[in-house]
This record gives sequence, structure tokens and C-alpha cells, in this order.
Amino acid sequence: MTAGDALTPIYRDTRDLTPFGPAQLRTAVRELADGVGGILQSVLGGRNQAFLSVDGNIPRLKMLSGKTVKAVHEAIFGARQPDRLIAMARAYPGWAGLCYIMAGLLAYKHGGYLRAAELLQRGLSTRNDDDANQYASVYLTRVVTRVEVAERVEVPVLFSEEAVFLALAHCLREMGQLEAALQTAAQLPPSLPSALARCSAAFALGRDKQVVIWTEGLLNSDDLSAALLLLRARSLRRLGARAKSEETLREVLRRRKTDMMLRNDALTDRAFLLLDNGRKSLNPRDWLRGRPAELETFEVIRKDVEERRLWEQEWEKLDGK
Repeated sequence: MTAGDALTPIYRDTRDLTPFGPAQLRTAVRELADGVGGILQSVLGGRNQAFLSVDGNIPRLKMLSGKTVKAVHEAIFGARQPDRLIAMARAYPGWAGLCYIMAGLLAYKHGGYLRAAELLQRGLSTRNDDDANQYASVYLTRVVTRVEVAERVEVPVLFSEEAVFLALAHCLREMGQLEAALQTAAQLPPSLPSALARCSAAFALGRDKQVVIWTEGLLNSDDLSAALLLLRARSLRRLGARAKSEETLREVLRRRKTDMMLRNDALTDRAFLLLDNGRKSLNPRDWLRGRPAELETFEVIRKDVEERRLWEQEWEKLDGK
């Protein structure tokens, strides 16, 4: 059994603190608003959108920091393109793994999924010096990456193992490497974002039974869980469990603060369920199998009508004579 074939729910996160922010559902209106907001932020002197995003101000280095630390620090927070960080990786081999990862996150922010996947994989496979690891734990904790964990669902993630692996999983999903995306997300500890990433890949691969197992017992507590429940309902529908699918959709609609986009998706899926049930009830074979008593009554009436028609024909012949 592989890491992606767990037989228990995968969404229960028992940690007190997590690197995840509130989920954001991407729509055309929100994308336009983000674009206008980014322009205004640049005009008003805010941090340029081409740089890595930071929650708050850029951390200042300590006075006694070495030349290498200063060069890498300036590259991480001042690079507009991954090339500068790649140059740092080549210049300082002990920091190469960290520089490749940050270059990959920058490429991911710009939408270059192929290059981001290559850089992230190279960074994960390259060992860092202790100084690089210590620097990351002190100065990179406020770097934020907005990761698309499922279609139209984004989660801001602070710099961590989750940010790197979820970004890599999304890149692989965009490249059509669904199995690799599933295995990448499966390496993370249980959480709603990682569960949504895994279930999205599994659903695309047609592994509906796994999706149902992984989401067993889930309730609609926020938009991430609602998005996960939608995947569960669709998997149940494909498995033919229409009643359970309907029950799951009701859970999505139960919470009034569920995002309108998710509620609309749930209502659309419910309409598809009703359509499926209508098609089943209108199927002549199902109707014949499901109503034997009515069929017997119908057959008796049919014979009676036929005999009455023949009797009336005979009576007309006699009356004509």
C-alpha cells in the first residue's frame, strides 16, 4: 500500500498552530479586484507583486551576519525572477537547496508551473548547510505562498514543508501528472488543505472509493471542508450512492456562511442528482420491474377493453342486418 492509499480519514489536523490562512475562492470578480489592489499597492509604495509575498515587513538581518547570508537574503526578498536565486544556488553550494526552493516558489507565484516543479524538486533533493536551515527558520517564517489546492480554491500558506509540497503538487496537477501530484500531497501530515489536494487528484484519477474513505465523518465547518464535501458527493454519485450523495450536499448547504460559489455548485449537483433519479424512474424496464401489481391490473383492464371492443363490433353487425 502506497502513501496515497490510506484507509482512514485524512483531514483531521490535531495541531494547535498551522501555517494555513483562510481559504479564498477564486472568481473572475475577485481576480479583477486582486489585480486592481496590486496596482494600487505598488503605486502607494507597497511591496511589488513580482516579489515573494511577505506577511508584514521584510525581516532585518542581524548586525553580525556574514557576506553569504546578506547576499542570499537580498536575493530572496529582492528577486523579481528566479534566475537571481538560481545564481545564488550556484555561487553558494551549501545554500543551494534553499535557493532552489525559493526560486521555485517565485516561479510558482508567476504561474510558471513547469519551471517551478523542476526548481522545487531540485531544492528538495539538495541538502543544505546548517547555516541555511537556521536562516530559514528565523527569517523566512513570514513568507506567504498562495497555493491552489483544488480548482478555484486557494490557501495562503506560510513558508513550511506544506507550502513547498502543496505548491509542487499543484504544479504536477497542472502538468497532467496526477499520480505524482497525489503521492506528493500524501507526504504531508493530515489537514484540510492537504486532504483537498489529495482528493482532487484522486477524483481526477477516478478513485472515488478512496475519496469517500478519506472524507468519512466530515462536517461543513468552513469553506475548505465544504469544498471537500462537494468532492465526496460527486464521488458518491459516480459510485451510484445517490441517497448518500444527496445527504452530503445537504451538509454543504446547511451552513449559511458557506461561500456562494460552493453553494451554487452544491445546488447544481443536486439538480444533476434529481435528473439522474428522473431518468431512472422514466426507464421502461425499471418501471416494469418495479410495479408488478400495477401491471397485473393493467393487463386485466386491457383484456376487458379488448373484449368489449369485439362485442361492440359483433353487435353493430347484428344491428345492421
